[in-house]
Amino acid sequence: MRNKRYTISSLTSRATLILLIALTTSCDLFKFKTENDQEDDPVMASMDQQFLRKSDLDLVNTTGLSPVDSANIINRYIQSWIRKQLMIKEAAKTMAFDEAEINRKLLDYKYALMVYEFEKAYLEEHLDKEISKVDIEAYYDENKENFSLKKIIVRTNFLKMERNNNQNRNLERLLRLPEGQQKDAISNIALQQAINYFLEDSTWVGIDDIVINTPLASHPNQVDLLKNEKLIMVEDERYKYYFRILDYKLQDQIPPLDFVKDEIIKILLNKKRVQLVEELQKEIYNRALENNEFKIYE
Repeated sequence: MRNKRYTISSLTSRATLILLIALTTSCDLFKFKTENDQEDDPVMASMDQQFLRKSDLDLVNTTGLSPVDSANIINRYIQSWIRKQLMIKEAAKTMAFDEAEINRKLLDYKYALMVYEFEKAYLEEHLDKEISKVDIEAYYDENKENFSLKKIIVRTNFLKMERNNNQNRNLERLLRLPEGQQKDAISNIALQQAINYFLEDSTWVGIDDIVINTPLASHPNQVDLLKNEKLIMVEDERYKYYFRILDYKLQDQIPPLDFVKDEIIKILLNKKRVQLVEELQKEIYNRALENNEFKIYE
């Protein structure tokens, strides 16, 4: 780790410096603005002694929006601010709060946020986001029973054609050939004649995603249809729809690796994050222990 741009030691020093600055300058939040500041930063809304100023609206991101949309978003922000102030006022009238406990919680949140930002910066610098194919396959083999399909998925060739297209009969013949044969001919028809098509042989998709806006979407028993038909053809008043079913998986079955690959990558990447943070915390703790930076009283 130490051959990176900054070490764990320098990061810890940086976090300590941030903490000292935060503690010594926190009173700035309660300084009164000068008259010049107030003129340059007019009040946009107020309630009792609380003021929402124009500079506070800099937090609202309206980049790329039209003037009307920007105005609407800013207005919603102002309305939200007013509602929050009203809720705070009502809460203060209705309940007796322990201010010391609230301040303690605010400090806890403040320090937790500082640690979060520190760990986030460290991860951005040190986390290796590459997940190997071997690791993905190993995780899948060890945990495949934990994956279960929530929907039917298929590998399919799909084409949507005009009903009166003179290539329909030829296309039907080509689609009845074994997978892989006449692939170029089918692709040519799709490119030149089809209204819509999907020819990614190796890609698994949810059946609902591929049959949407076709008569097959309302079929009462898609499972039986998949089990009994390799080439499914349906039509409406204007179009014919062709589905060559290359493979399928039903609900509650174990999905193929390709279908859960992205999910596995996220899992493994999160494991890396957790491990790296644990190593960071352990190194900081052990170094502090060696240097007698803290004491535990019995």
